[in-house]
Amino acid sequence: MKITVYGVVQGVGFRPTVFRVAKAMGLKGYVLNNGSNVEIHLDRDAEEFLEHLRRALPALARIDRADIEDADEELGEFSIAQSTDGKRVSLIPTDTAICHQCVDDFRSKGNRRHLFPFTNCTECGARFTVIADVPFDRARTSMSDFPTCPSCHAEYSSPEDRRFHAQTLSCPACGPVYTLYDNEGTPVLGEPFPEFAKRIEDGAVGLLKGWGGMHIVCTFANASRLRKVYRRGDKPYAVMIRDLATARKYAAMDEQELELLTSPQRPIVLLRKRPERLDDLEDVSPGLGNIGVMLPYSAAHLLLFEHLRADGVIMTSANPPGEPMVTENEKAFDLGLDVYLLHNRRIIHRCDDSVVKVNSGLANFTRRSRGFVPVPVKANHKRSVIGVGAQWDVTGSVTRNGEMFLTQYVGESQQHPTLQYLDDAIHHLARLLGVNEVEAIGLDKHPRYSTRIVARRLAKEFGCPMVETQHYHAHAAALKIDRGIAGPLVCLTWDGTGYGDDGTSWGGESMVADFSGYERFGTLQGIPLLGGDRAVTDPRRVVTAVQLMTDQEPTMVSGDEADLYAKMLPKSVRASSMGRVLDAVSCTLGICCKRTYEGEPAIKLERWLEAGRPEIRFDLRFDREGKTEVAQTVPMLSQLMELGADSDSAKADAAASFVRTLVCGVTERACDRANAEGLGQVGLTGGVSFSGPITRWVKETVERRGLEFVGHRNVSNGDGGISTGQNAIAGAGLG
Repeated sequence: MKITVYGVVQGVGFRPTVFRVAKAMGLKGYVLNNGSNVEIHLDRDAEEFLEHLRRALPALARIDRADIEDADEELGEFSIAQSTDGKRVSLIPTDTAICHQCVDDFRSKGNRRHLFPFTNCTECGARFTVIADVPFDRARTSMSDFPTCPSCHAEYSSPEDRRFHAQTLSCPACGPVYTLYDNEGTPVLGEPFPEFAKRIEDGAVGLLKGWGGMHIVCTFANASRLRKVYRRGDKPYAVMIRDLATARKYAAMDEQELELLTSPQRPIVLLRKRPERLDDLEDVSPGLGNIGVMLPYSAAHLLLFEHLRADGVIMTSANPPGEPMVTENEKAFDLGLDVYLLHNRRIIHRCDDSVVKVNSGLANFTRRSRGFVPVPVKANHKRSVIGVGAQWDVTGSVTRNGEMFLTQYVGESQQHPTLQYLDDAIHHLARLLGVNEVEAIGLDKHPRYSTRIVARRLAKEFGCPMVETQHYHAHAAALKIDRGIAGPLVCLTWDGTGYGDDGTSWGGESMVADFSGYERFGTLQGIPLLGGDRAVTDPRRVVTAVQLMTDQEPTMVSGDEADLYAKMLPKSVRASSMGRVLDAVSCTLGICCKRTYEGEPAIKLERWLEAGRPEIRFDLRFDREGKTEVAQTVPMLSQLMELGADSDSAKADAAASFVRTLVCGVTERACDRANAEGLGQVGLTGGVSFSGPITRWVKETVERRGLEFVGHRNVSNGDGGISTGQNAIAGAGLG
């Protein structure tokens, strides 16, 4: 009998498990990884064998399908055969946190891997970031530079050992090594980890090279210095805490957050700060009620905490502003830090930490990367299509055989190195998937998005058409793919700004969307963006525009500047953006009037929405422009400006009252449309949907109307999911 198994079957200990189950059952035959799936050849009892195999599967393995057919061949004692190349439809393994057994090896003084920073086995460690090609064998990874010693080879060859056929195994005798360097790139004598830890606790800002990238590391107390040196404004930093018990001292977590925090993927989880720790963490995430927390996920992290006295450290991606994370040792020294802890294993493909936030019971990815890439989602078509994303939080997507694979997080695409990274990430993923022919390239309609450069390059390379997609249609399509919705969906698409079909800037849209098209039935009143994109980084301009529209005296500017803005008003592009409205609320209440990172004013508003009592009455009116209902936000903002909320409690109440009135009012109209169309669901997507209070208010309104609320689970709510929607729309257009 021949069994062909499809699913997650490479780099996760699948073949060794097959071997052990077959041997235990006394079966003859062999198991073979052919690059596209795993073949199991048996002399008998195929169905019974599969039952035993499913019960014995390693934690990270998954069987999606198993086909059994007759085979006529002579079989001997069961063995693992040499891998071959195939059609490459097997799923690519993800990087996974060090497992409990390897932690025991690492901490056991008698073990030869005691305190070895590259300890791993078949069920854990680096995968995607070290793979050059598939099938997943050592020769196709960066571990090919490190031939195994006799002891490691014996483990690799022994079916009874859990490192049997572990492609990235090593030990102190044959594996990579860490070296500590000073700020001039000179090696520092002595043990690298103890000295690195000492310097960090003495106030140094250092760099630690990991599996798929590098982290900048410093103490919580050193956050302000890091912020100045690194030019990050008020952007929050993620922290790594030594263990779960310690993490609980700093942040509150529910069961779902706990499960994510301790999962094999080990993402950064956005958790609520404990009140008694607000002062300790204020410089780490200024003005926010939450903190991004991750637990150690590699033996190197465990080794660092063996020598640190601190509960945790800031650990943020080591990338120059606007550029990709550094992966090469030589280029790391250009960052100008105090100390560098580097190893000599190549990083074949960088992969940032994933970031996730639990909203109303849904796991929302602000960044879907390490540990979750390249796990596919089901596509709406079976064509070969590429999506290149928008402008910020960019990812790419590749479809193959009805599955859609996203690249890791790429980032902001304005600069050439990041565009090259996007191009490389798409090509690497396509190569691993065996996608050699592409039928369409999906891209955003915005004429100035730099990702169009990558789209044009790919279209020329593959000789295929480019398919322009409207930004919010792509958001809605991404949500439909995420939740497996084939038919039309009433969707609220709320974020900062996106290129509208009418030439204005959108961002507060209500639509009925299918993959083939959409109807925009609701929007927000357009507010002039004084100075264009400068109004995005300076919310005072949005506030001033509202004041000028309502004949109020500008309070944020005066003199010649006020006169200039008055002249700019009628000529400025208008934005129907929920993000800009939230910016205006934040600035009006004195919460945040300068944006130093994407979405900052609205993000800082969230803790005030959480604390406020929505008891103040705001008048929300809807006007009709053709077939589109327009929520009149300018009179509401004018009313907010007249409130004169001075105390913290008054600000919180005003913020919660304003935002809840607007959110629930627009959601009610969406529910009306869903009922009129005979549709039972209302969806929410876009960057604004990362807000806990806003998501909760939408969900409550939808469910009170007897409809199903649809939010994101696996694909990012924000622009990190745009390439998914682009791919789905372009694929649908191919028929």
